[in-house]
Amino acid sequence: MLRDQLDFTGKVAIVTGGGTGIGYATARLLAELGAGVVIASRGAEELQASAGRIAAETGARCLAVPTDVKDEDACIALIQRAIDEFGRIDVLVNNAGGTRMGPLEQIPTRGWDSIFDLNVKSAYLCTREAGRHMMARKAGAIVNISSNAGITGVKGGAHYSAAKSALQMFTTVTAAEWGRFGIRANCVAAGMIASPRAAAAWEVAGLDTTNVGSTIPLGRPGTPEEMANMIVFLASDAASYVTGQTIAVNGGPSLGGIPLD
Repeated sequence: MLRDQLDFTGKVAIVTGGGTGIGYATARLLAELGAGVVIASRGAEELQASAGRIAAETGARCLAVPTDVKDEDACIALIQRAIDEFGRIDVLVNNAGGTRMGPLEQIPTRGWDSIFDLNVKSAYLCTREAGRHMMARKAGAIVNISSNAGITGVKGGAHYSAAKSALQMFTTVTAAEWGRFGIRANCVAAGMIASPRAAAAWEVAGLDTTNVGSTIPLGRPGTPEEMANMIVFLASDAASYVTGQTIAVNGGPSLGGIPLD
């Protein structure tokens, strides 16, 4: 039954960027469904508070591991800590990411590299380390969090669009290489998701936050919880024959054409 396929009891999940927004919503939902959860991000105090809330509200164990996912040693330590504390890793959600928008001609080399480190290298490092454990167990599910920018591109985000597109191809190749070990890898491309940090970034970028859903067919931005629903589905046994895919959670395609109103 579907209910059984969405049961994570006895499983262990790592969620990077798990202290806020999409990562927090995902970690909380996994915990609600029975998983032990490890959340990681740089902000130690905020991360610990998030872990405490998840544990208190779900009754599941939630471990906070402060981690700079751009640092190789830190990623290795994160995966090892999860194994030491829980004895296994069943799910890896590479959610950590972000950008600073700017015209292509003004993006410094250091800024370009930083965006790739945060959005691609971090996923590679965590996937490589967790994948070795999953391969030994012959099972595992990896979900990478991309963006609509990686599908359509976005002006002012040449580095971010390129990085998120790279993450999608990384997902495809991971699925192709590791399927023989029983490991699935999928990607979720986020549209306009109204997390607190995203909303603040929209304001900084000069977007009209009161009208941000006007070009979205469903007429509104999405929520972190709506992203979490898809992420958890892809990590679950309900998606046991889904791998190598990028699925957009974006409220529908924004097309040109004739006015319909």
